[in-house]
Amino acid sequence: MRRKKYALTGILFILPSFAGVCFFVLVPFLDVTLRSFQSAVTRGWTGLENYKTLFQTPAFWLAAKNTLRFTGICIPLLVCLSLFISVFLHRQGILGSFLKSAFLLPMAVPVASVVLLWRVVFHAEGYLSIMIEKIGQTPADWMNSKYAFWILVFSYIWKNLGYDIVLWMAGLSGIPYSLYEAARTDGAGAWTCFWKITLPNLKPVLYTITVLSFLNSFKVFREGYLAAGDYPDESMYLLQHLFNNWFREMDFDKLAAAAVLMVLVIIIFVFLLQRAWNCEE
Repeated sequence: MRRKKYALTGILFILPSFAGVCFFVLVPFLDVTLRSFQSAVTRGWTGLENYKTLFQTPAFWLAAKNTLRFTGICIPLLVCLSLFISVFLHRQGILGSFLKSAFLLPMAVPVASVVLLWRVVFHAEGYLSIMIEKIGQTPADWMNSKYAFWILVFSYIWKNLGYDIVLWMAGLSGIPYSLYEAARTDGAGAWTCFWKITLPNLKPVLYTITVLSFLNSFKVFREGYLAAGDYPDESMYLLQHLFNNWFREMDFDKLAAAAVLMVLVIIIFVFLLQRAWNCEE
């Protein structure tokens, strides 16, 4: 009887959140899925016609290629860089805590302020402009050239590095120090301890950081959009730009089909990553 009471209490606590998720996430997504098989104006049934049109759109393939390239470059860079920085900071004691707070600072900076900083750097006149012009590229041209993509990569890593460092350091603090003492007693060096003790014990944290970094890579659109507008350089034209333009032009049929495909890709990626993780364990 008491167990049933506790179960009912837990359900009542979860119910408001579950209702919110259903109302604001699941129901809208089901509507988007339905729209992907309908026309944008009359909402008449079109079957797979929207998906065929989507695959015949060059802008979709350009945005998908750039998004895949962006994710494939940013996630390994972010995961590896944050790992090595967190290992270094973990050994610094009080200084490491101070530096960790410094890395967290970009998370507290609003996106509009970050964009304003990029505009000052890449569009401002003055000494910086003169110095960069000497190498043959003006700051205003950087956002309309092949460098635009790498500016976006730098923005993503700079914004998310501190968050991943905190997660890594939380995992490092959970590793018993006695393991390192025993390994050093047996003659293991720093690299041996890192590969044989640190990395194996950080596998659960690595899975969490990889998934979160992958999801956060789809949130970088705001910086690119505010800095370069609706139609940036082709190298940084992502799926988020495409979705925004289709929404403005009310191409809801193609927008819905592309959204469903993106959700399916994300779910498949997370599922495969989790399965690979379980197989290793």
